[in-house]
Order: sequence, then structure tokens, then C-alpha cells
Amino acid sequence: MNKIFPFNKFVTGLNIIKANGGPLNAFKKLFRHDELKIGTLVGTDEMGNRYYENNLYFYGRNRWVEYNEKVFLNYDASQIPAEWYGWIHYKTDLLPHNDPNRPKYKWMAKHTENETGTEREYVPYSTMPPKIQAWVPPNKN
Repeated sequence: MNKIFPFNKFVTGLNIIKANGGPLNAFKKLFRHDELKIGTLVGTDEMGNRYYENNLYFYGRNRWVEYNEKVFLNYDASQIPAEWYGWIHYKTDLLPHNDPNRPKYKWMAKHTENETGTEREYVPYSTMPPKIQAWVPPNKN
């Protein structure tokens, strides 16, 4: 009977939708992340990102981040702080709040995301004339 109608797949799908907050929230999450997963919330960072883990998934797919709702579709990997980088990339199994060897000094700067491609990007000022001149097509008069 399971070969004709796989009940366990249907039940698993319903559980995933239920764990993601119902059909509407599951659709929103599917739109933003292209997949729905069930996992244990292991922590959040100062930017509002949530980090999950589920060891029933394959290694390499069992840890993931759900970026803050504020950024909507403008999320990228530079929004993961250095504290969580090691955990999400399997460099360590210790969470940032459980790692005793993680340095915390007053002079350490807070994490900022990469702003390349935005209006706040860094553009250096140059006093040198350009070495290459742009080609200007001749007029057809």
C-alpha cells in the first residue's frame, strides 16, 4: 500500500508546513529561501539572523541560516558575523556562546556587511589623471 500512496511523505510534508508556521508562512519562507526545512533553533546573532541545525539531513546541508526579515531578498553571505562563520562552515561544532576560546576584546569592531554595489559603497578618491581615456565615437556629419 505504501508504494501506491506514500503516506509517510505526505505526513512529513504536513509536518514541515506546520513547523514553518502554517501554509501562508510556509509559502513566504519557500519564496525567500527556495526550500522548507525543519530544524532546531540553535541561536541568533545581533543582526537578527537565526541559525538552525537538523542532523537528520546530509552533512553539509544540516546547518543553515535564515536571514532577518528586514533584508527580504537582499541577503548575502556577508551578513553572517565572524562568530557564526566557523559554525555554519563546519570549522567548529561549538556554538559562539559555548566556545571558551573565542576572544572578546573591547577594541574588536562590530560586524558590518559588505556594502559593495550599494549607494554606501567605498569609492576611493584619486588625484591622479586616468591612464586610459574612454573612446568617443566620431560624429557622422
